[in-house]
Amino acid sequence: MRAVAALVAGRDREDVAAVFGVSLKAVDTWWAKWQAGGREALVMRPRGKPVGVHQVLGEAEQAAVRQAVLDHRPCDVGLSGQLWTRRLVGELIAKLYRVRLTEVGLGKYLKRWGLSFQRPDKRAVEQDPQAVRRRHQETWPAIRAKAGKDGGEVLFADQVGIRSDQVTGRTWGEKGKTPVVRRTGNRFSVNAMSAISTKGRMHFMVFTESFTAEVMCRFLDRLAAHPDDVELHFLPPYSPELNPDELVNADLKHSLPKQHRARDQAELAAETRRFFRRRQRQPHIVRGYFGGPHVRYVLDENPMFSDRTLSTQICWLLHSVLGLS
Repeated sequence: MRAVAALVAGRDREDVAAVFGVSLKAVDTWWAKWQAGGREALVMRPRGKPVGVHQVLGEAEQAAVRQAVLDHRPCDVGLSGQLWTRRLVGELIAKLYRVRLTEVGLGKYLKRWGLSFQRPDKRAVEQDPQAVRRRHQETWPAIRAKAGKDGGEVLFADQVGIRSDQVTGRTWGEKGKTPVVRRTGNRFSVNAMSAISTKGRMHFMVFTESFTAEVMCRFLDRLAAHPDDVELHFLPPYSPELNPDELVNADLKHSLPKQHRARDQAELAAETRRFFRRRQRQPHIVRGYFGGPHVRYVLDENPMFSDRTLSTQICWLLHSVLGLS
C-alpha cells in the first residue's frame, strides 16, 4: 500500500521498486490490483483452505470427542491408560465414527478445540467434592472472620518426612542412556513440622522420633503460651492440595539434594534446619507459597490481621492426614 501510494504521488515504478527493495513485477502487480479493486484488493489474505473446510469430523462430532476427552479418562471409555495422548484420541474417534486420522491431523483438531498437552493434577478418588466446596464457601470464610475479629493469626501446618536416599531433580548424562544414582542400604530419615501464615511467617520443628500426638503437642507449645489459645481446623479428607504448607514440603525435598549429601541422621537434621531458617529470613518466598493455583483461595478477601504475638488466639488449619481427633 505504501508502494502504491508512491506511484499515485507520481514516483516512477523503477524508483518505487528500488526504494522498497522489490522487483518491477511486484510493483506492476500491486498497481494492477489497486486499479482493479482499490485498497481491499491489496489486503493480504491467509493462504490455504479456510478453517473447517473439508474436515473429516463434523462440528457435532468434534464437540462430542472434545467433551469426552475433558470429562473422562481413556479407561472410562473402553480404552487403555489413564491419560489422553493423540494416539488414544485417534482410537476414540475410530471407535465412535470409524474414521482414522493421522497424529498430525489429530494435533490440528486438538489445537482447534483449545486443548494443550499438560501435566495433570492428581486427586484421590476418595475426595468428597462437596466437602471441598463447603470448605471454600462456608468453613474457610468463617475461620477467617473469627481470626480477624479475635485478632488472631491463621497458620497452615503439616508434617513431612525426609529420607537420606531421596532423589529429585535432574542430572547430566550420556545421550540415550539414563543416568543411574546408586543408593546405600544405610538409610536414615528425619521428620519436621512447619506452619506458615500469609504474613510471611514460618515456624518449624525438626525431630528424629516418630510423629505422635505428644510431638504434635510439643510443637503447639512452641506457638502459643496458652493451649486454650489454639484452635485446630482440619481440611477435608484426601485434599492435600488445599494446604499451602504442602508447597513448603515440596520446596524442602527439592532443595535438600542440592546441598551436600548427608552422611548420617544428624547431618540430615542439620540440613533440614538450615532450610527452614533460610526460609524464615525470606518472607517473600513464604508468602509465595500461597500463590499456588489450588491455595489461592486463602488470599481472596483476606482481612488484615492485627500484629499481635502468637500467644493470642491462633486459628490453625491442620492437614487432615495427621490423623488427630
